[in-house]
Amino acid sequence: TPIRTSAHASKMGGSQVYLKHNEVFTLAEMLRAMEIASANDAAVAIAEAITGSTHATVELMNARARDLGMTATKFANVHGLPTSPGKPRNVTTARDMAKLARELLTKHPDILRTTSTRTAPFRAGKFTLTNTNLKFLQTFDGADGLKTGYHDKAKHNIAATALRDDMRFIAVVLGAESK
Repeated sequence: TPIRTSAHASKMGGSQVYLKHNEVFTLAEMLRAMEIASANDAAVAIAEAITGSTHATVELMNARARDLGMTATKFANVHGLPTSPGKPRNVTTARDMAKLARELLTKHPDILRTTSTRTAPFRAGKFTLTNTNLKFLQTFDGADGLKTGYHDKAKHNIAATALRDDMRFIAVVLGAESK
């Protein structure tokens, strides 16, 4: 499925793959950019393509969080970056993120193919996606994902997954001062 980048998506800050307005990539390419390199611009483009707006996607995210019993979570945007002063903020707990990780791994285990990818080509090889979880993947035996996040106010965050001796581990750390 082709995803066309909106002007709004092309202006996202934070981690990105520098999508240009009207640039088109497949949904699979956009997902890889988001899952491997935490591309906020790809997250916005995907959200807009799925529901027509980031606002509508956030509503779906919050509804799904409620369905999963993530009682302390409230999403304010699709990318996790800080919101403007006076606007609702993204709020969650380690327990809620662990619930989300477990659900994702249970229902969509194929996600580990991308979340364990260390680097991948993008833009026909002109850009390299580097996993934001690279150090963990390189140093922890059995590591295969899942996702990191960072901004000045939230600090370093990770939902880490590993498989050892047929046992799945999920660990979540929020608000760490360093990687």
